[in-house]
Amino acid sequence: MLRSLPLLLAVTLAAGCAATGNEGGGETGTGGTGPITFATGRDTTAYLQPLLDRWNEAHPAEKVTLLELPEAADEQRAQMAANLQAQSSRYDVLGLDVFWTAEFAENGWIIPLERGLFPLDRFLPPVVETAVYKDKLWAVPYTSNAGLLYYRADLVKKPPRTWAELRAESRRITKKHNIGGYAGQFLAYEGLTVNFSEAVHSAGGEIVSRDGTEVTLDPAKGATAIEFMLQGLREGWIPHESLSYKEEESRLAFQEGRLAFARNWPHAYGPAKAKLGKKLGVTRLPGLDGPGSSTLGGANLAISAYSKHQQTAQEFIRYFTSLENERRVLTEGSFPPVWTELYDDPELIKRFPYLPVLKESILAAHPRPVSANYTQLSLVIASSVAKALSNPSPGAAQDVAASMKSELQEIIRTQ
Repeated sequence: MLRSLPLLLAVTLAAGCAATGNEGGGETGTGGTGPITFATGRDTTAYLQPLLDRWNEAHPAEKVTLLELPEAADEQRAQMAANLQAQSSRYDVLGLDVFWTAEFAENGWIIPLERGLFPLDRFLPPVVETAVYKDKLWAVPYTSNAGLLYYRADLVKKPPRTWAELRAESRRITKKHNIGGYAGQFLAYEGLTVNFSEAVHSAGGEIVSRDGTEVTLDPAKGATAIEFMLQGLREGWIPHESLSYKEEESRLAFQEGRLAFARNWPHAYGPAKAKLGKKLGVTRLPGLDGPGSSTLGGANLAISAYSKHQQTAQEFIRYFTSLENERRVLTEGSFPPVWTELYDDPELIKRFPYLPVLKESILAAHPRPVSANYTQLSLVIASSVAKALSNPSPGAAQDVAASMKSELQEIIRTQ
């Protein structure tokens, strides 16, 4: 059973909140206590409300109300941005996608937090970095995520570690069993940005510097990443219908037996396991010369700069990201937790056999470009790669990569 965290001493919270001024915003109620709202994407597993009920039972004067936003991340962000631009106090705690930190902090929509109030040293290090912008902590990690390679263990001779091995196995299985070889998320949306970023990093490159101030994309590395996908489309082991795939389409194609390999997030494991049983295998993404690098995903919890009850919001985040709640995030919500020790728990590994692989993937993962203009960067990347994949003429990969770099540089210069 969960143990409710004790209330912080008022003096400690007052000191912590006093240090969290609203950079870019106006005067806020940093010492306020009272009812709060938690705005986050729609809960598709019904695990959230029981956790909120436990808080509410222990804090009758500071109850939290769940405000479910649309399931799609871009729609969530749009609703949050509209609310915060209006300086509305309707949202108190915000469930942010990890790559929104820079934008929300830069705009003064969220407040910086006191690092010492949270057990960050017990969290996975790359996950903590997603909550940091300009050397300040702006949110608290809540869930993590990293891409995995799902494969048909009954058809695959050996899990591939390189793109060449993935290609060879895919071609063999496609020819022998008349099914698709490999697919990721290749529709022109955020998922394609993620897939391209993973390919660039898995080829030894990067797109934007860690501080978000410089485009570091080597066009040759970018072309290599695009060519990896183009080769599969030309040779037929990446099905052309995958150009319309988002996460759900690729998940269904794999678990229904139409693919031998599929790149997806950990949430796809449960349904695939239920359908495929012992035929399911999971490993790290392959790369150019060895195991590849995933794009880091997940969600962080931040406090609205316009909340009237920021003290309660801070206490709630401490409660909600506690070790026992994080265990329930995994066991009841099937989301990857942020506490390192949970990935080494024998009981959890027995129930979720992919945890060791997921831990490796998270530790080796790269964050998406840190930029207040991330949305624009992502649109350029996704549209550029989609253009190359839909028209695989000779030299397309090189031309697209060079053009993409120029467009990204223009965005970075104007931020």
